[in-house]
Amino acid sequence: MSTILVTGGCGFIGTNFIRHWLNNHSEDRVINFDSLTYAGNLENLSDVADNPRYTFIHADIADMNSVITTLEKHKPDVIVNFAAESHNSRAIVDPGSFFRTNVLGTQTLLEAARQAKTPRFHHISTCEVFGDLALDSTDKFQEDYPYRPRTPYNASKAGADHAVRAYVETFKLPATISICANNYGPYQFPEKLIPHFCTRLMRGEKMPLYKSSCNRREWLHVLDHCRAVEKIITAGQIGETYNIGSETEMDIEEVADRLLTAFGFDDSYKEYVPDRPGHDRRYLLDNIKICRELGWEATIGLDEGFADTVAWYRSNEQWWAPLLEKMVVNESNWK
Repeated sequence: MSTILVTGGCGFIGTNFIRHWLNNHSEDRVINFDSLTYAGNLENLSDVADNPRYTFIHADIADMNSVITTLEKHKPDVIVNFAAESHNSRAIVDPGSFFRTNVLGTQTLLEAARQAKTPRFHHISTCEVFGDLALDSTDKFQEDYPYRPRTPYNASKAGADHAVRAYVETFKLPATISICANNYGPYQFPEKLIPHFCTRLMRGEKMPLYKSSCNRREWLHVLDHCRAVEKIITAGQIGETYNIGSETEMDIEEVADRLLTAFGFDDSYKEYVPDRPGHDRRYLLDNIKICRELGWEATIGLDEGFADTVAWYRSNEQWWAPLLEKMVVNESNWK
């Protein structure tokens, strides 16, 4: 039996990971350590709240006393750090909170893990640390690609990655990093592209597309991401970084068109707005390393995953409707 501490477990990816781990590791205990910011939602895990193998701790990863107390009490075998401020648009409005959580919070976790001699630490990063690619580029981001972050969010995640690597090199902390493509799936906060467009259409509102609507993203279903992290924790090499990509791209225009088809609306439900500052053109990860070394591959195709995601939001208005009042960014006006 192992104990796994998941930070940010009430967020989108952390929620799905906790449920995945409990379902697939029948003897393990899971500690959910979350500060419940606007994007953290206890309702995400209401179905496991009474599970005797699950414990929730309301605390901030940047609070050393809380982290140390938790590690001393529960003695986790593994820490998985999902905790992060993650919305690029919000980072333009409040960059300081991103550097506090993503850089200082991660460093606090690392130092606490070092002091507690935690056997394993895994950190979740993003493809956006690499900057962007030209739309006609034949390149892919490999794990050793130079970091060139272009926004406060990207820079804060890059800083966290450097902190993890420094603790591996300097203190021999047994850590790994994974760099993922854009995730989608159930329980994603409605500020993000797919749920944002879904929920607007469900309310009869137009979707705000940035004028550079040909900008592309690589789309990874959250459950494929959870399986990849599981592989890294159980079989990954200490000190290594692994890209988690689906090699499936879709531009913003296509996302909108797919949703219009799904909801039976026409192009009049598109509204073009100015690009946000630092709007990246394209991300694409080379995932050969994790496929070859750990035997992972994405199994949820875009057609299946997209349809299931839309169906989930259509069936769970009671979950997302109360969250709309927490959205503070106006994507239509960057002045």
